[in-house]
Amino acid sequence: MSEGRPPGVSEPVWLSGPAAASPPPARRSSLLSSLLVVLAVVAVVWLGVRILAPGLLRSGPPPGHEEQHQPLGEPPLGHPTDGPYTFMQTQADVVTPVAYSPCRPIHYVVRPDGEPAGGDALLATALARISQASGLQFVADGATTEAPGKDRSAYQPQRYGDRWVPVLVAWSNPAETPELAGDVAGSAGSASVVSGGTSFYVTGEVVLDGPSIAGLLAEGPNGQAVAEGVVTHEVAHLVGLGHVDDPGELMNPTAALSQTYLAHGDLAGLARVGTGPCAPRL
Repeated sequence: MSEGRPPGVSEPVWLSGPAAASPPPARRSSLLSSLLVVLAVVAVVWLGVRILAPGLLRSGPPPGHEEQHQPLGEPPLGHPTDGPYTFMQTQADVVTPVAYSPCRPIHYVVRPDGEPAGGDALLATALARISQASGLQFVADGATTEAPGKDRSAYQPQRYGDRWVPVLVAWSNPAETPELAGDVAGSAGSASVVSGGTSFYVTGEVVLDGPSIAGLLAEGPNGQAVAEGVVTHEVAHLVGLGHVDDPGELMNPTAALSQTYLAHGDLAGLARVGTGPCAPRL
């Protein structure tokens, strides 16, 4: 972790590697190389996990909103069970991941200000990938005007009703969100509360740098693939995955052009965060 970086915020993720497995047209290859130089390479970081104060439970929503008696989905049969992966936060045993309850949907809203053309499709692709790998179910609650911020409250009944607030996906820029300055293209993290001695995520944020991602999308199929990988990487952080020091995984700190899909370790980690316990008391 670099000196002066806020606690809980990772080092940047760098884009590198060949532009594609097969040689693209020369002009496109040149443009993509120029883009990487101009952007000083797109980076991906996550926000520090925020552990909510115990007192929040006393002023939170009624427990069990939309909670079912069994998970709403599950990882595919034959899913890998091992591989390189880490978690954003673990339980007291330092092994079991903190996760969202798989027995209720994860609602999300989108602050669309600054969203690049095609940004909605990037988010849909990322959510579908994470849902398929983990079994977690996402529900769109539409647009919001809420701005991103580190001090976002997890319970806002006047804005979102008597429930935990939905995950906020916000398109932003360095002027509004200082964490996006320089080489950072996005950040993500979730807030947890403790129930019965077990920590659960109840909401979170994904903040994406609209101008940087728009630059990638302008570079055609290669840039599109990288942009999809960046947003998928961030949503994986949201549900609980951390970085791994393996260039063959999407959760590697270096977001290579040759690795834009979830790999073996990514899938194994997502299978674990998707099979946590239900949380009827939250």
